[in-house]
Amino acid sequence: MAMSNQMKKNNKDADLVLVRRARRGDYRSFDLLVLKYQSRLIGVAIKFVKDPHIAEDIAQESFIKAYNSLQSFREESAFFTWLYRIAVNTAKNYLTSKKRKNEFLESEVFSSEELKNEVFDIPGGDSPEEILAANKLRDTIFESLSNLSEDIRTAITLREFEGLSYEEISGVTGCPIGTVRSRIFRGRQVIQEKIAPLMQDFQSKVTNKQERI
Repeated sequence: MAMSNQMKKNNKDADLVLVRRARRGDYRSFDLLVLKYQSRLIGVAIKFVKDPHIAEDIAQESFIKAYNSLQSFREESAFFTWLYRIAVNTAKNYLTSKKRKNEFLESEVFSSEELKNEVFDIPGGDSPEEILAANKLRDTIFESLSNLSEDIRTAITLREFEGLSYEEISGVTGCPIGTVRSRIFRGRQVIQEKIAPLMQDFQSKVTNKQERI
C-alpha cells in the first residue's frame, strides 16, 4: 500500500536526520540507512540482473557510492529516491560492462505475485488448461518487457514492480514527470497489445469451464 503524503514526509525527515549524522562521521547512522533500504535495493537490482548474488553486490556497491557522495546529496529530495538512482545506474553500468542487457528478464525473478495491477494481472486457475494459459500469459509479459527500450523498461520496473510514484521515478531517473508518464504509458500499451488475445483466450477457457459445471 502506498504511503500517505504525511508518512512520506515523516520518512524523509527521519532519513535526513540520519544522513546529517552520517555526514558528521557517525557510521552507525549510515548503517541504519543500510538496514532500512538494503532489501529494497537488492529487489531493484535483481530486476536488472538475474543473479541474486550479483544483485547483492550491486546493492553493496550502491551503498558505498552513496556514502562517498553524501556531501553532494541535496536535502530537498528524498534520500531513498537519490539512493534508488544510484542503484539503477550501478545496475545499468553492470549490464553495459557485461553486455547482458537482454538477459535480465530471462530468469524467473518476476513472480506472478509481483504483477498486481490491471496491466500485469495474471489470472489464476486450477485446471490444466487454465494453468497453461496463465503460464503462457506470464511468459508473454516477460518477453514483452525484455523487448522494451531500456528507458521504458526501467520506468515500468520501478512503477509496476517497486511501486514508486511518478514523482519518485522522476527523481530516480532524472527525467521530467511528463517523460516518465509517457514512457510508462508506451510500455503498458505495448504489453497490453501483446497480451490482449491471450487474456481473451483465458477468459474463454474460464467461461467454458463454468458452463460445464
